[in-house]
Amino acid sequence: MTIEQLNLDYGIAGQLTFVDGEGGLSFIEVNNGLATALISIYGGQVLAFQPTHEAEDLLFLSKKAYYQDGKAIKGGIPICWPWFGPHPTDSTRSAHGFARNRFWHVVGTEALASGATKIVLGFADGPETQSLWPHRFEMAIAIVVGPTLSLELITRNTGTESISITQAFHTYFNVGDISQVQVLGLENTTYIDKVDNSLEKQQQGPVMIAAEVDRIYRSSNELVIDDPGLGRKIRISSEGNQTAVVWNPWSEITAKMADLEDNDYHRFLCVETTNAAEDVVEIPAGQEFQLRAHYSIERG
Repeated sequence: MTIEQLNLDYGIAGQLTFVDGEGGLSFIEVNNGLATALISIYGGQVLAFQPTHEAEDLLFLSKKAYYQDGKAIKGGIPICWPWFGPHPTDSTRSAHGFARNRFWHVVGTEALASGATKIVLGFADGPETQSLWPHRFEMAIAIVVGPTLSLELITRNTGTESISITQAFHTYFNVGDISQVQVLGLENTTYIDKVDNSLEKQQQGPVMIAAEVDRIYRSSNELVIDDPGLGRKIRISSEGNQTAVVWNPWSEITAKMADLEDNDYHRFLCVETTNAAEDVVEIPAGQEFQLRAHYSIERG
């Protein structure tokens, strides 16, 4: 569908416009007086979100991100689905599934009474996905852009047998200085340390970053990123998950990533709302499952 047709069918005067984005991808620009946001239809991915009275974006987006078919966009909120991390049985398949590097479609847009804007994007199985994951499904992501940002990822099992998935909102948060950041809400929580042979450990105090970190926590559903560098706290509330991932690649891995600048690890932290490790979701035939995340910025 052309940009012109998308705007005719789904544009909202004074709130929502479809534009040609990087790499010829179709983007959605939201500016509703409460916040601005940028959303890529490719990947169903929020790329930017900034409340009107905030000086900085909530999200980190790499200046070297790829914007091309088959590549994931580095930053914002990629959707990992139907598996998180490596494929559970086939190491030749790409990590984090295929939803984040496929074209989605617009289901609907709506101007809410609160002044917020709602966007629903969809993605369903086809011959290509069947070759990667032989199951029938329909997905939708509902995005609400207001003074806060809310996401709901819905997986519908349209097949005749139960399916199992792991998944994530792989959220890249913009931070002032990673060395000053703390993640609150995971104190005394057990986690799997992917940097140390997947050993199980227990968190002592707030999570702080001074080296590569890749951990799957048995999560609280209320986490806070305390970021003195930008003078703010980011509150993450979630539903439908029992795990959360904290990830920062640090210097050596970042330098090897062509879609990150060498110093980018100073400027972002991923705190991911996940169904990961043993937090596997079973969806019976004809049923659906919702994963939700809500992000807000707090001052003082």
